[in-house]
Parts: sequence; C-alpha cells; structure tokens
Amino acid sequence: MKKLTTAGLSMFLAGLPLTLFAAGNYDGSKPMMCASVEVIECVPRGGCQPVTAASVDAPRFIEVDVSKKKLSARFANGERSSTIERTESVDGKLMLQGVEDGREAERDGIGWTLSITEERGDMVLSGSGDSVAFVIFGSCTML
Repeated sequence: MKKLTTAGLSMFLAGLPLTLFAAGNYDGSKPMMCASVEVIECVPRGGCQPVTAASVDAPRFIEVDVSKKKLSARFANGERSSTIERTESVDGKLMLQGVEDGREAERDGIGWTLSITEERGDMVLSGSGDSVAFVIFGSCTML
C-alpha cells in the first residue's frame, strides 16, 4: 500500500506546474494583495505598542501594483491610494517608497517604505510623521 501511495503522490506532483515549487517571485512584475497581520504604533516617551489597524486608520488589505506605481486600500468611507515614488530591489527585498499628505487641513503627512521579500512575500510597511511611527507586519500574495 505504501508503494501505491508514494507512486500516486509522485504522479500527482509531476502533473503540477513547476511554478508552484519555484521560489516566490514577489519582484513587482505582477500585482499583489498584502494583508496587515500586526500593527505597532510608536510615540516619543510613550514607546511602542501593538494596536489594531482600525484604531490608527491603517488598511487591513493593500493592493500593490508596481507597474501602475500605485498602492491602494479600501476603507468603509471609500478607497485611498498612494503613489509609489521609488522602487528598488535590495538584498532579495522589493523596496517601495512614497509620501502621503493625509487629510486636508491636518498636519498628518507621512513618508512610508514597504518592504516585500521576493522569495516568500513577507511584508513590512513602515510610516513616520510628526512624533509618530507605525510598523505593519504582514504577508502578500500575487493576484
């Protein structure tokens, strides 16, 4: 029975596309969807602590389209997007950077960097502004 099971598994695996076994190719050549898993907020003299994405108005899901130079996220009150101003591959990571002014008439602009491991799609999004920084850990998948 063991030989039959091994043979059946081998035949099944041989029929699958090789791309399923290749290292991930999170290099920005295809659009991706990234999910926020852990959000941390840091403030001077207050240190850093975990928060929910909703409590700091951070997106739970971010669509990344390098070819369109755009990050976009949907919220209850609509969609927001940000322009990818710089793209570079460094040490096996796709690095994307940009800035965002935030809400009109509020001093809430930030600079951000999104790092995605090209092999597995792990992500770290960091943003900083006036006396606050956010770090979001998560994972991406290709669309």
